[in-house]
Amino acid sequence: MTWIAITRAVSSAIVHCELTHLDRRPIDLMAARAQHRAYEEALRALGCEVRSLPADLALPDAVFVEDTAVVFDELAVITRPGAPSRRAEIVATAVALRPHRPLMRIAPPGSMDGGDVLRVGRTVYVGLSGRTNRAAIDQLTAGLSPHGYVVRAVPVHGCLHLKSAVTQVAADTVLCNPRWVDPAAFAPLHVVEVDDAEPYAANGLLIDGRVMYPTTFPATRRRLEGRGIAVALVDVSELQKAEGAVTCCSLVFEAAPHSLPAGAAMLQQ
Repeated sequence: MTWIAITRAVSSAIVHCELTHLDRRPIDLMAARAQHRAYEEALRALGCEVRSLPADLALPDAVFVEDTAVVFDELAVITRPGAPSRRAEIVATAVALRPHRPLMRIAPPGSMDGGDVLRVGRTVYVGLSGRTNRAAIDQLTAGLSPHGYVVRAVPVHGCLHLKSAVTQVAADTVLCNPRWVDPAAFAPLHVVEVDDAEPYAANGLLIDGRVMYPTTFPATRRRLEGRGIAVALVDVSELQKAEGAVTCCSLVFEAAPHSLPAGAAMLQQ
């Protein structure tokens, strides 16, 4: 299996990033870029072919490329980010994904960040958050239902995205902060709760049986390892100051899933 990971370089404008739940702190640009390069190397070590898009001075948050699309086997959904300042980011992402998948686009009045979408098998959980609304979820449901997916809306409170509160860490397991999202929404999956002292620790990136995970949450990491979950550590501490995490810095997908017909036409251009 060949995995592709689309990333985007850190813009020097990241110091002007959108912030919702965190106070603004100084970001060391050189350190952030070094951490991002190490993040890309970690993706390669996990078997991904990394394709990096260039930074853009006009787009402070563009390094968080996950928010601009959600990639399924059958199609890629180009989102309409909830922050108006981020909507221009989708242009480069659509160009990068066009060779790999038919494209569907979220249209007004829908707004959606990819960080609010968690796929587990054929179930797609979508956070009702400050960035993703019901209109977008309805559009996603209409686009995915013909392919056999079930879309479930999940209320999110106290954090930016659904994936700030819950991510998949094994085939049958999610990592969750129960203060931000109801763990019962993910039954019958097993739930590992974050350590109480590490509320932002629920974000991990599962790739081919291993979880890329931040160095900043040691107590929760021990919980994962205690469950037999293999963890690959990365330092993203500077990007965390911009409300970033490990999932949001890449779009990871199978290069040529068996379910994608050769020469499939675009759903929308």
